[in-house]
Amino acid sequence: MTDSELKAEGGAEALQNLSLYKEFEAEREEILKHKWFESEKAGYDIGFERALTDWIIKHRAEWRKHRQAQRAQGAPDAKCQTQS
Repeated sequence: MTDSELKAEGGAEALQNLSLYKEFEAEREEILKHKWFESEKAGYDIGFERALTDWIIKHRAEWRKHRQAQRAQGAPDAKCQTQS
């Protein structure tokens, strides 16, 4: 492999990693929103672990489906809201 091929491959890998990181950040943001809503309803801080588990069970599949649909329509950084 030439240097330019290695650089191009590394660039593609960096873009993939960036894309995955953006997905992680967006998902974490939704979990933190869910934590806030559920903590307000409970009257105390439910903690990240409980919010994470609850959000995954109740909202993750639909949230991901919605994000994928928005990306397919050309929305680069789709914002998806979950209902808690």
